[in-house]
Amino acid sequence: MSNENFLSKSIRRRTLLASMGALGAGAMLPGLGLSRAFAQEPEKPTEIIVRAWGGSWVDALKAGVSDSFTEQTGIAVRHDLTEDNEIQPKIWAAVAQKRVPPIHVNWDTTTNATKSALRGVTEDLSDLPNLKNTTELAKPVGLDGYPIVNTYGYVYVLAFRPSAFPDGPPTSWKDLLDPRLKGRIALYNDGIGFHFPAQIAGGGTLAGIPNDMQPAWDFIAKVKEQEPLLGEDPDFTAWFQKGEIDAACTISTNAREARKNGIEIDWVVPEEGAKFDTDGLWIPQGLPANELYWAKAYINHALDRQAQQVWLDGLGLPGVVPGLTPPADLVGNPAYPTTEEDFKHLIRISSKVQVENESQWFAKFKEIMQG
Repeated sequence: MSNENFLSKSIRRRTLLASMGALGAGAMLPGLGLSRAFAQEPEKPTEIIVRAWGGSWVDALKAGVSDSFTEQTGIAVRHDLTEDNEIQPKIWAAVAQKRVPPIHVNWDTTTNATKSALRGVTEDLSDLPNLKNTTELAKPVGLDGYPIVNTYGYVYVLAFRPSAFPDGPPTSWKDLLDPRLKGRIALYNDGIGFHFPAQIAGGGTLAGIPNDMQPAWDFIAKVKEQEPLLGEDPDFTAWFQKGEIDAACTISTNAREARKNGIEIDWVVPEEGAKFDTDGLWIPQGLPANELYWAKAYINHALDRQAQQVWLDGLGLPGVVPGLTPPADLVGNPAYPTTEEDFKHLIRISSKVQVENESQWFAKFKEIMQG
């Protein structure tokens, strides 16, 4: 899909219905499809469990979605911080063995969620009322219906400490190879977000993905000699704050969080481009009927305009509900794409290609880094 076509689909406005943000829990799910299964509102569980990423990620979800959901429904939300790749096989096993899954809602990368959808372990979410209020970005590409709901987009930027680049901001991913940065750069521990720009920086083309990615592996091997730190989202913010790194391939949210805490940090989309992707929410099969109802209520609430505004202000990411106001510090920023020109500089590879190849890419990256 071209960036132009994606932009036209992802930000096309639909006619907004009357706002549902101020409605109480009893009116939050009109016509949800489950209504015929219950003579009245189903029994509320004491809590629902939502898998989340730690650090500023879970803080933003709590402030924007979970706390207001509890306020509206009286149902507590417990955040399970098990990593998405670790909880995936646990969910698959529970569904296969017809056991109740370990969580109610999974906050997941769209690629990981697509793997679960194709495996047939996700509940259908196409009856959520607030889907009517979303842009096309909420719809998972290449899947029937809504086995998952995308909730926002994000860019894997090159974040950097300006004092480490006295001659001006980095312009290329190749700048990570500067000897001065040895031991002072960071990547995700599976290389996510870095494979595609590495392909270009290594002299390859996007057309070479996935069948001719030797340029990416060659470039990553050079980066390995720089002794990068490898971690997950909360690590990047901590590393910048502690002064342990000067540059990183990471989602802008992590660098922005460090900046909010007083650290001098900036970020760019280098000349080779940067990966654009989405995350979403989904529900594993096997929940009791009443718990499924309230898990759907949670995701429906996450698509409420007010909830999205607060949640995504915390993350600094563009959402899937029209009319959201960008944070003041991100207006016109390449990490908050809103225009056709913004998307021309971003790399978007189909979910199908990623699902079919991501585990191999992760394994290859780890092999290089451990070699």
